[in-house]
Amino acid sequence: MFRTHTCGELRLSNSGQQTTLSGWVQRTRKMGGMTFVDIRDRYGITQLVFNQDVNANLWEQANRLGREYVIQVTGTVAERSSKNVNMETGDVEILVSQLQVLNESLTPPFTIEENTDGGDDIRMKYRYLDLRRTNVRENLELRHRITFETRRYLDQMNFLEVETPILIGSTPEGARDFVVPSRMNPGEFYALPQSPQLFKQLLMVSGFDRYFQIAKCFRDEDLRADRQPEFTQIDCEMSFVDQEDVLNLFEGMMKHLFKFVKDIDFAEAFPRMTWHEAMRLYGSDKPDIRFGMEFVELKKEVSGHDFVVFDSVPYVAGICATGCAAYTRKQLDELTDFVKKPQIGAKGLVYIRCEADGTFKSSVDKFYSNNDLKIIAAKFNAKQGDLILILAGAKIKTQKALCELRLEVGARLGLRDKNIFKPLWVIDFPLFEWDEETQRYYATHHPFTSPNLDDVPLLDSNPGDVRATAYDMVINGVELGGGSIRIHDSKLQNRMFELLGFTPEKAQAQFGFLMSAFKYGAPPHGGLAFGLDRLVSLFAGLDTIRDCMAFPKNNSGRDIMIDAPSVIDQSQLDELNLVVNIKPAK
Repeated sequence: MFRTHTCGELRLSNSGQQTTLSGWVQRTRKMGGMTFVDIRDRYGITQLVFNQDVNANLWEQANRLGREYVIQVTGTVAERSSKNVNMETGDVEILVSQLQVLNESLTPPFTIEENTDGGDDIRMKYRYLDLRRTNVRENLELRHRITFETRRYLDQMNFLEVETPILIGSTPEGARDFVVPSRMNPGEFYALPQSPQLFKQLLMVSGFDRYFQIAKCFRDEDLRADRQPEFTQIDCEMSFVDQEDVLNLFEGMMKHLFKFVKDIDFAEAFPRMTWHEAMRLYGSDKPDIRFGMEFVELKKEVSGHDFVVFDSVPYVAGICATGCAAYTRKQLDELTDFVKKPQIGAKGLVYIRCEADGTFKSSVDKFYSNNDLKIIAAKFNAKQGDLILILAGAKIKTQKALCELRLEVGARLGLRDKNIFKPLWVIDFPLFEWDEETQRYYATHHPFTSPNLDDVPLLDSNPGDVRATAYDMVINGVELGGGSIRIHDSKLQNRMFELLGFTPEKAQAQFGFLMSAFKYGAPPHGGLAFGLDRLVSLFAGLDTIRDCMAFPKNNSGRDIMIDAPSVIDQSQLDELNLVVNIKPAK
């Protein structure tokens, strides 16, 4: 038997017992004739004591232990004279009588501690060592609990977990597919699924009225903090439901998880906000409502004062930062530089300070009188000591920039507390997005999203005004999940394909099997998929989903631990009938 207890298990009630522990050496401390060794496993840390006066040979053996050696010890549990309140086992220690080195270790390239000295690249290269750190391990334990509890909840709601294929056909609409060559079908390729969308709809046609899957998904897209090339969805679909049914059931699931994981009760229903309202007030379809600072549109109030920046653009709006009138010139310059970043794209920033004496100080007071500024401030309900920040330009671009400014100011003011959770549903998304470059409509979500039935007549006259029966769950500015009621009528689906520029031949080639299935009695159905990685990241208070994945990729989509992707042998290429032709970088 390698162990009778784990390294996080022993307490004062175990005093006097013989125990055997196995684990890794966390650290060694030498104090005269005493040597103290902390032994660690997944469950915790226990202090070991080696006494030169009791067993000199054992003491010398302990002094030769290095960090991350794998050891087994046997000894007696004793009460510590100097207790450690920061350790769960801090009331006890083991008086060691036997020590066996099960495996030696090289000196690790970084410290296996919560506040490690290892940078991202070195930790990813030695991810198997990084996973030994308590905070990383706890993220994966949290992921396990959320996944397990999700399965339990959905099982109680009569959902069946059904696996769908990983090797599927390519559907170029949307994000880029990862493709896989077929040896048995030369010149042809599978794709890895961006989601199980088509198969879960087929399961509804098959009569499996409540399906779910903890599904691996793949998208070949540029990476950022909340994206990885492979990710995991809690994928769900239901038959004979409308939007209200879906929202109520999955709001219940989210409330259940918050209670189970965070011991937080949400007694009230989650608020709902239309997409248009979210864009108008926050410039985002995933607004962070932990704090106010909603947008106020000002085009009417600021026009006609010979300030060409405002007069020459279609959209002017701002936010009001409570109590920030004392911002220094340096702080205002920092905010100006922030909005001018290329990824944000604003050309400048206008401010109005609401001074304590009731007057106003502004970067544009050359063009606006004190009374003009007072009228603008009234639009914000601004009080003395507040700071108004204004951007101007093309509407969508300026809304996005103002959204980033709002989040930055909120962060600086400490308003984005990771321990506060503000969920909401965003509904009534546009069904289509118009692309100026290609001069055609694209599906905002996917081609199978049902239009709001009240808007179906607009498909012929004004497709851009059609609302989708689609919904996203947003918490703290993070889109945790989204879905829609699906089209189950073949005629309506064909009309959707036409509006999206699909020829009948193209639609048949890509989705013919689904269209054929719909002819055999497709029920009304809809669903939703949560990003499991984002959900765990939110609950853990992380800044990136990478920290809650066991073996993630870096920002270049590489696994630097196993050095993938990599070049494959010519013999493999020949077998797959592939020729590699790398274009020179531009």
